[in-house]
Amino acid sequence: MGAYLSEEQLDAYNRNGFLVIPDFADAARCLALRERALLLARKHVPPPDQATVFTADGGDRHVAERYFLGSGEAIHCFFEKDAFDAAGRLRGEAHLSLNKMGHALHDLDPVFDEFSRAPELAAIAGDIGMAEPRLLQSMYIFKQPRIGGEVVCHTDHTYLWTDPPSAVGFWFAIDDATTENGCMWALPGGHRLPVKARSKLNRARTATELEILDTVPYPTEGLVALEAARGTLVLLHGALPHLSGPNRSDKPRHAYTVHAIDGVASYPDDNWLQRPNLPLRGFS
Repeated sequence: MGAYLSEEQLDAYNRNGFLVIPDFADAARCLALRERALLLARKHVPPPDQATVFTADGGDRHVAERYFLGSGEAIHCFFEKDAFDAAGRLRGEAHLSLNKMGHALHDLDPVFDEFSRAPELAAIAGDIGMAEPRLLQSMYIFKQPRIGGEVVCHTDHTYLWTDPPSAVGFWFAIDDATTENGCMWALPGGHRLPVKARSKLNRARTATELEILDTVPYPTEGLVALEAARGTLVLLHGALPHLSGPNRSDKPRHAYTVHAIDGVASYPDDNWLQRPNLPLRGFS
């Protein structure tokens, strides 16, 4: 039995590559984080004519933009592609047209810092074997009603590469996540499959490129829906294949994710996320 997780929970995480922990954060904390995210979105959203669109449906147009590559030590906002009409105009208010906001909320905002560094999270990191956990990136994901985009099947290790692999995702349901509004789906045991690709900076360090390591795609059968009520924590192994569908409902699906890596692992200097001016910190 760990400091926080039971033996049954640890066994489930090791077996499946994910663990769903209901009622981890109370509703009041989730709603406070939601309000803070909307406030920061209003503050940091760029003008529509300077919009950076984030797509996770297989397109990589965003990765060549300096705004994206500089977000590892900033709070930057990325729009949904369907937030714009055929003429390139926003269909709604700018701060309600965002796909996500990241990637250093946990270090640059005190409300997100406190939420991200709860002692229970440090205990969980120790339970799953992280020797020196370091909080690398954070994202607030809006999954807007009707325009929330899909995220194709991927692993976090592909984008947050360490040697040996060590990335772990701490995903919090800020709103109820259901199959109707684009909850996550995961492949139980998929963390034991070979990781298919690695994303890294190109030689000029102006964009990212995808190095294909295994041309065999992840299985399409056997995915399970990770429906999660507000306050649920979903723990995700870095090598676990997971995805989320689009949100075509009239309900938002806000979520917050912190990714940690182990400080004893090697972090390559050609990973897209570099923080030369923002040292990595742990949970304390």
